[in-house]
Amino acid sequence: MFILDWLRTGVSWILVQFHQLLSIVMDPSSGWTWALSIVGLVIVIRIALIPLFVKQIRSQRNLQIIQPQMKEIQKKYAGDREKQSQEMMKLYKETGTNPLASCLPILLQAPIFFALFSVLQGIAMNVPEGVFTWPQYQDLLLQARGASIFGAPLYGTFMGADEVAADGFMPINTRVVAFILIVLMTTTTFLTQRQLIVKNSAPDNPMVKQQKIMLYLFPLMFAIGGINFPIGVLIYWFTTNLWSMGQQFYVIRNSPQPGTPAFEAKEARKVAKAKAKASGEAPAIESIPDPDAASDNNPARVQPKKASRSKRKGKQ
Repeated sequence: MFILDWLRTGVSWILVQFHQLLSIVMDPSSGWTWALSIVGLVIVIRIALIPLFVKQIRSQRNLQIIQPQMKEIQKKYAGDREKQSQEMMKLYKETGTNPLASCLPILLQAPIFFALFSVLQGIAMNVPEGVFTWPQYQDLLLQARGASIFGAPLYGTFMGADEVAADGFMPINTRVVAFILIVLMTTTTFLTQRQLIVKNSAPDNPMVKQQKIMLYLFPLMFAIGGINFPIGVLIYWFTTNLWSMGQQFYVIRNSPQPGTPAFEAKEARKVAKAKAKASGEAPAIESIPDPDAASDNNPARVQPKKASRSKRKGKQ
């Protein structure tokens, strides 16, 4: 509970700071100001998680490299689960591989998700959470409660759309906005996982089966749970999915794992770039035709020779 209280304070503080910054050029009471503040929150969190993302990529690369050794251990100790586990842990330690590193960015975002969910629930119930309990920010609670995008409040949910009518909002607007965001959140979750499997996984990688399960499991979980997520939380997850897609695309394109389609594509780009560079070079000096050189259509041009001083005096 202490950690969650601390996260609620941190999340709401970042949210309020972005809101005050955007209020310089935007309407402070507008839902778009608060929505962009949530986007700013995502950017801060994802920048803070970049070191973990780097560890995730390194761990995935190491797992790809040690696949042959893992198969040998599984084959050698097929009948001894305990020995197999010990040898696997020893291999992980020797190679500096953490199989759980691929889940760290998602796992560490979960508490932040609950903190934001709690703050938005506090706005919905008119119960201040985080910095909204501070005297200097108490007036922002009612302002956030009245903020909306396309007529839907940020605290509204798909299933609880009827409850927003008490605050003067149209339930149909809340359902439509929430439904669109649920579809966007689910779609971007699926595309992010698919990008990782299709471009940066070797065909013979045994972990691909687990990734394919996650490919359909995560979007399904978000689609089912999304009907109870506040619109502000849906904006958060949709934005963080877009960030993940862009960040993952950059890493896969520039630092793909060996033996994957992305690695082959990078090598093909290198070859194409080398050919283009070679064809674009200036021809060698000896291959440049001399306009004064002799040819069938251009007789040799004889350059006049400078006479010596004694010969010039003799002619005079």
